[in-house]
Amino acid sequence: MEFKEQNDLIKGCIDGDRSAQYAFYKKYSKAMYNISYRITNDSDDAADVLQEAFLSAYKYLHSFKGESSVGAWLKRIVVNASINHIKKQRLMYEPIENHEAGEEENTLRDEDIILELERVKSAIQQLPDGFRTVFSLYLLEGYDHREIADILGISESTSKSQYNRAKKRLKEILKERVYING
Repeated sequence: MEFKEQNDLIKGCIDGDRSAQYAFYKKYSKAMYNISYRITNDSDDAADVLQEAFLSAYKYLHSFKGESSVGAWLKRIVVNASINHIKKQRLMYEPIENHEAGEEENTLRDEDIILELERVKSAIQQLPDGFRTVFSLYLLEGYDHREIADILGISESTSKSQYNRAKKRLKEILKERVYING
């Protein structure tokens, strides 16, 4: 069965229609998996979180009010489920330390962009969990520091510090790789 209207798809999911639930999953699963993976940094964990998040979404879809897109609503569930998963693994944030405000800028040639993107993705995966989580939520998912603080149960200043420290560490990782590969 094909669902032409999103409202029909949502209604079908609420009514327990398996084909609607499958269509809903198929429509959103890849993007939601990627979000979870960026937060958990583990493909198996991201897959587990994805399943939990969709079960939760199906259970609470009746409470979706349409104030945002259903994709944004589902994204919030996936982000929260990913963070809860990490917390269960006893995620410890590193203490706040003073950091240098100076930043270096690098310019890339067009032909280097794809190679650089892969290097950056790999470097992000090497960040400590706290850094990677805040970095991903802020830069990749578009949350502001107040929202991140609410989601993670930390202060806004801790979120900002974790983000700045993540950027600094990311630069260090990327510089180390230049020396190793260069």
